[in-house]
Amino acid sequence: MAGQFRSYVWDPLLILSQIVLMQTVYYGSLGLWLALVDGLVRSTPSLDQMFDAEILGFSTPPGRLSMMSFVLNALTCALGLLHFIRRGKQCLDFTVTVHFFHLLGCWFYSSRFPSALTWWLVQAVCIALMAVIGEYLCMRTELKEIPLNSAPKSNV
Repeated sequence: MAGQFRSYVWDPLLILSQIVLMQTVYYGSLGLWLALVDGLVRSTPSLDQMFDAEILGFSTPPGRLSMMSFVLNALTCALGLLHFIRRGKQCLDFTVTVHFFHLLGCWFYSSRFPSALTWWLVQAVCIALMAVIGEYLCMRTELKEIPLNSAPKSNV
Protein backbone atom coordinates (compact mmCIF):
# COMPACT_ATOMS: atom_id res chain seq x y z
CA MET A 1 0.00 0.00 0.00
CA ALA A 2 2.98 2.32 0.17
CA GLY A 3 2.74 3.20 -3.52
CA GLN A 4 -0.90 4.34 -3.52
CA PHE A 5 -1.83 7.96 -3.98
CA ARG A 6 -3.81 9.27 -0.97
CA SER A 7 -4.04 5.97 0.79
CA TYR A 8 -6.72 6.10 3.46
CA VAL A 9 -5.71 5.41 7.04
CA TRP A 10 -8.47 4.71 9.58
CA ASP A 11 -8.30 7.51 12.14
CA PRO A 12 -11.39 7.57 14.38
CA LEU A 13 -10.18 10.60 16.34
CA LEU A 14 -9.91 12.61 13.13
CA ILE A 15 -13.37 11.52 12.01
CA LEU A 16 -14.96 12.35 15.38
CA SER A 17 -13.26 15.74 15.51
CA GLN A 18 -14.45 16.51 11.96
CA ILE A 19 -18.02 15.53 12.92
CA VAL A 20 -17.90 17.81 15.97
CA LEU A 21 -16.38 20.60 13.89
CA MET A 22 -19.05 20.31 11.18
CA GLN A 23 -21.83 20.30 13.83
CA THR A 24 -20.28 23.46 15.26
CA VAL A 25 -20.15 25.06 11.82
CA TYR A 26 -23.74 23.99 11.14
CA TYR A 27 -25.28 25.38 14.32
CA GLY A 28 -22.98 28.41 14.49
CA SER A 29 -23.76 29.55 10.96
CA LEU A 30 -27.47 28.67 11.29
CA GLY A 31 -27.60 30.78 14.45
CA LEU A 32 -25.91 33.67 12.65
CA TRP A 33 -28.28 33.45 9.66
CA LEU A 34 -31.33 33.29 11.93
CA ALA A 35 -30.06 36.23 14.00
CA LEU A 36 -29.40 38.25 10.84
CA VAL A 37 -32.84 37.51 9.42
CA ASP A 38 -34.52 38.19 12.77
CA GLY A 39 -32.63 41.47 13.03
CA LEU A 40 -33.76 42.54 9.57
CA VAL A 41 -37.45 41.96 10.30
CA ARG A 42 -37.23 42.91 13.99
CA SER A 43 -38.36 39.52 15.21
CA THR A 44 -37.40 37.92 18.50
CA PRO A 45 -34.93 35.04 18.12
CA SER A 46 -35.89 31.67 19.52
CA LEU A 47 -34.54 28.15 19.60
CA ASP A 48 -37.86 27.07 18.14
CA GLN A 49 -36.70 28.49 14.81
CA MET A 50 -33.82 26.05 14.83
CA PHE A 51 -35.34 22.94 16.40
CA ASP A 52 -39.14 23.03 16.07
CA ALA A 53 -40.30 21.30 12.89
CA GLU A 54 -43.67 23.07 12.99
CA ILE A 55 -42.11 26.54 12.53
CA LEU A 56 -40.98 25.90 8.94
CA GLY A 57 -43.71 26.61 6.44
CA PHE A 58 -44.78 28.68 3.46
CA SER A 59 -47.86 30.15 5.15
CA THR A 60 -46.21 32.42 7.74
CA PRO A 61 -43.43 35.01 7.38
CA PRO A 62 -41.35 33.51 10.23
CA GLY A 63 -41.62 30.11 8.54
CA ARG A 64 -40.44 31.48 5.19
CA LEU A 65 -37.58 33.37 6.85
CA SER A 66 -36.49 30.27 8.74
CA MET A 67 -36.56 28.27 5.52
CA MET A 68 -34.40 30.91 3.84
CA SER A 69 -31.96 30.73 6.76
CA PHE A 70 -31.70 26.94 6.44
CA VAL A 71 -30.96 27.20 2.71
CA LEU A 72 -28.33 29.91 3.25
CA ASN A 73 -26.88 27.75 6.01
CA ALA A 74 -26.51 24.85 3.57
CA LEU A 75 -24.40 27.10 1.32
CA THR A 76 -22.29 28.22 4.28
CA CYS A 77 -21.78 24.63 5.43
CA ALA A 78 -20.62 23.69 1.91
CA LEU A 79 -17.76 26.11 2.49
CA GLY A 80 -17.15 24.35 5.82
CA LEU A 81 -16.86 21.06 3.93
CA LEU A 82 -14.31 22.66 1.62
CA HIS A 83 -12.17 24.01 4.44
CA PHE A 84 -12.42 21.22 7.01
CA ILE A 85 -13.19 17.97 5.17
CA ARG A 86 -11.38 18.63 1.88
CA ARG A 87 -12.37 15.32 0.27
CA GLY A 88 -15.10 15.25 -2.34
CA LYS A 89 -16.03 11.65 -1.70
CA GLN A 90 -16.64 12.35 2.01
CA CYS A 91 -18.92 15.37 1.54
CA LEU A 92 -22.15 13.36 1.34
CA ASP A 93 -21.16 11.32 4.41
CA PHE A 94 -20.55 14.38 6.57
CA THR A 95 -23.63 16.17 5.21
CA VAL A 96 -25.93 13.29 6.09
CA THR A 97 -24.25 12.92 9.50
CA VAL A 98 -24.79 16.61 10.30
CA HIS A 99 -28.44 16.44 9.31
CA PHE A 100 -28.97 13.15 11.17
CA PHE A 101 -27.74 14.76 14.38
CA HIS A 102 -29.98 17.74 13.63
CA LEU A 103 -32.93 15.33 13.32
CA LEU A 104 -32.03 13.86 16.71
CA GLY A 105 -31.74 17.39 18.16
CA CYS A 106 -35.16 18.36 16.82
CA TRP A 107 -36.66 15.14 18.15
CA PHE A 108 -35.12 15.70 21.58
CA TYR A 109 -36.03 19.43 21.72
CA SER A 110 -39.69 19.07 20.81
CA SER A 111 -40.17 15.61 22.41
CA ARG A 112 -41.73 14.29 19.20
CA PHE A 113 -40.46 13.01 15.89
CA PRO A 114 -40.61 15.69 13.16
CA SER A 115 -43.68 14.94 11.07
CA ALA A 116 -44.17 18.16 9.12
CA LEU A 117 -43.75 17.60 5.39
CA THR A 118 -42.25 21.07 4.98
CA TRP A 119 -39.49 20.26 7.49
CA TRP A 120 -38.57 17.11 5.59
CA LEU A 121 -38.58 18.95 2.25
CA VAL A 122 -36.36 21.73 3.61
CA GLN A 123 -33.93 19.18 5.06
CA ALA A 124 -33.82 17.25 1.76
CA VAL A 125 -33.11 20.43 -0.22
CA CYS A 126 -30.45 21.47 2.29
CA ILE A 127 -28.79 18.04 2.19
CA ALA A 128 -28.72 18.15 -1.62
CA LEU A 129 -27.35 21.70 -1.76
CA MET A 130 -24.72 21.16 0.93
CA ALA A 131 -23.50 17.85 -0.49
CA VAL A 132 -23.43 18.84 -4.17
CA ILE A 133 -21.87 22.27 -3.70
CA GLY A 134 -19.41 20.96 -1.10
CA GLU A 135 -18.39 18.12 -3.39
CA TYR A 136 -18.03 20.48 -6.34
CA LEU A 137 -15.80 22.83 -4.34
CA CYS A 138 -13.70 19.97 -2.97
CA MET A 139 -13.32 18.39 -6.41
CA ARG A 140 -12.14 21.72 -7.83
CA THR A 141 -9.34 21.86 -5.28
CA GLU A 142 -8.51 18.16 -5.70
CA LEU A 143 -8.14 18.60 -9.46
CA LYS A 144 -5.72 21.53 -9.29
CA GLU A 145 -2.38 20.93 -10.91
CA ILE A 146 0.34 19.66 -8.63
CA PRO A 147 3.66 21.41 -9.27
CA LEU A 148 6.30 18.76 -9.81
CA ASN A 149 9.29 21.02 -10.14
CA SER A 150 9.70 24.18 -8.13
CA ALA A 151 12.93 25.20 -9.84
CA PRO A 152 12.68 27.75 -12.64
CA LYS A 153 12.65 26.36 -16.18
CA SER A 154 15.72 26.94 -18.28
CA ASN A 155 15.80 27.08 -22.04
CA VAL A 156 18.36 24.75 -23.51
